[in-house]
Amino acid sequence: MHTDTPADPVVRYGADPLPERPLGRSIGRGLLCRCPACGGGKLFRSYLKPVDHCAACGEAMFHHRADDLPPYLVIIVLGHVLLGGFMMTDLVFPASSWIHLAIWAPLGVIIALATLQPIKGGVVGLQWALRMHGFSGEEDTPEDVLPPKPDA
Repeated sequence: MHTDTPADPVVRYGADPLPERPLGRSIGRGLLCRCPACGGGKLFRSYLKPVDHCAACGEAMFHHRADDLPPYLVIIVLGHVLLGGFMMTDLVFPASSWIHLAIWAPLGVIIALATLQPIKGGVVGLQWALRMHGFSGEEDTPEDVLPPKPDA
């Protein structure tokens, strides 16, 4: 009878022996504007400009590609918060459109500016955890999906 002992090696077929990068922890650290790798270093050197390398662990951050996802997520969150808040206050306190505009427009700008940096940090943490856009250690090269041109 064979029993498994702790000395038996773990064999993973088809998987690279890369260190694990927990998705939730990485996104959470990004939302706190901290390095997704170690959680100790700052992720941003200015409002939306990430650091090139983490000061604590040295992880490279310069090749992230957050692009337009953070503003889209801010718009989705902000739209639901503002529309829900407007509808609830309009039921309790009916006011003119100018009063609502004076309340909700500045509140929208403040919430958008307050949430954009943490959401971008969360997107960078997501990319780091999934090894996207250079976080895998390999260079991103576009795939050649077009067939070669025939010689004319």
